[in-house]
Amino acid sequence: MLKSVKVRDYMTSDLVTFTADMDLFRAIDRLLAHRISGAPVLDEHGHLIGLLSEGDCLKGILAGSYFEEAGGTVASVMTVVVETIDADADIVKAAEHFIRMRRRRLPVIDEGKLVGQISRRDILRAMQTYNQHAAPK
Repeated sequence: MLKSVKVRDYMTSDLVTFTADMDLFRAIDRLLAHRISGAPVLDEHGHLIGLLSEGDCLKGILAGSYFEEAGGTVASVMTVVVETIDADADIVKAAEHFIRMRRRRLPVIDEGKLVGQISRRDILRAMQTYNQHAAPK
């Protein structure tokens, strides 16, 4: 059953991350280079303090264009209210959250520490695996 499959089994643990003081255009370069739509922002101790998404970057660029000031830092545009999911949560809970909250990714926490990230694509991969191995033939 899918409820026995844990987030930790399908999350990505090798993450691209940002710091709050990183230049916004440098962060955009990293998003584009890694072909990702967003990533966690960590403080100097490695604690999760925000998320930076493509949408955040666009808002920052547009706001800067109104005042003819391009750039800024990740901190100036990142989302600071961060929804997370526990590493031991089942993937059904994660899928429900993605649908209900219209999110693309969730940082994964284990004992208060960031250990990975799960995306809608990761959930689809888990369901595909389950279907290939558990579906009646």
